[in-house]
Amino acid sequence: MGFFAFMLLGLLAGAIAKLILPGKQVGGWIATLALGVIGALLGGWLGSILLDAPLQDFFSLRTWLLAIGGSILVLLVYGALTGNKGARA
Repeated sequence: MGFFAFMLLGLLAGAIAKLILPGKQVGGWIATLALGVIGALLGGWLGSILLDAPLQDFFSLRTWLLAIGGSILVLLVYGALTGNKGARA
């Protein structure tokens, strides 16, 4: 997968992860891109180690699920480290 395809994958995976997680998530599109790319890297790494399924094809469902799952993990860890508990009244 090329560099720009991986960046697009990270941006979209981060945006989908933000939609899946409840509450208000912090950050704009640059933070979403950064957390999504880190999440895609994490998902690909965990997928290659645990499931023998690395990120290979951009249009593969397995690639997208690993990237979105990794992005969700990164957003959860980021929210726990920064103390972001979601929307507050």
